[in-house]
Amino acid sequence: MDSAIEIFKRVLLSLREVICDTKTAYNGGNAQVSQIYLGSKSAQYRGKLREYCDSVIIQYMAEAMKLTKQQTSVLIGTILGDGFLQKTGEKNARLRLEHSQKQKDYVLWKGTIFGRLFQGKPSLLERVHPISKTTYKYCRWQSSTCPAFGKWRKYFYPNGKKIIPNNIGGFLTEPISLAVWYMDDGYFNKIDRNSYIYLGRILLPEAEILQKAINKNFAILATIYDKKNKGFALFFGAKETKELQKIIKPFIIESLQYKLFNPVTT
Repeated sequence: MDSAIEIFKRVLLSLREVICDTKTAYNGGNAQVSQIYLGSKSAQYRGKLREYCDSVIIQYMAEAMKLTKQQTSVLIGTILGDGFLQKTGEKNARLRLEHSQKQKDYVLWKGTIFGRLFQGKPSLLERVHPISKTTYKYCRWQSSTCPAFGKWRKYFYPNGKKIIPNNIGGFLTEPISLAVWYMDDGYFNKIDRNSYIYLGRILLPEAEILQKAINKNFAILATIYDKKNKGFALFFGAKETKELQKIIKPFIIESLQYKLFNPVTT
């Protein structure tokens, strides 16, 4: 079923065509439709009417697609993790979620949080590893394009490549952001009861920014590990792991509970 936004958009686009073809115009936002005489300036008026209708669509979509606090928090954790913001225009972007086939419920959980921005269902795709040549299946779900994602893309991808902004500490403040990031890239060692958040191939100064943000906002001191070919990781000792899990546990979905300490089984 189409969302209300998509229905409204199609109605307005249809109205745009009707207006331009039947010599009627929407009168400056006053909710009045008046007849106008196009005469020799027909093309000029039609162009202005199209521009007006297009501006209404853009304004409505921008207002309707503002992110809630929860959506913003999940987005931040997702971008720090495995999410990707794909540019779709000068001001717009879409969010791409990709996880293994076994984590389909996690993809659904994420997409559902963004509500109307995710339509349809995730796609099941296959990918061949370039080195091992092993074929594995994964789920992909892409959002609708919107200005809100476009703004965050400019923040995290200022030159087309993802960075860790210097002021990320001002946004990585909510426990759910940390939890989503951990569900994406976290690992729990059940034997030593310590944990990691893998950062990938970022620069050491970027890893230090994340380390400081977690320490400042959540009072947890992580250690930066250089995993060589795998990039950097944040390491949490047994004591720090307990503190970390106290914060994120309420947000960890059932299928990813194995990333948490369970005193009954470990």
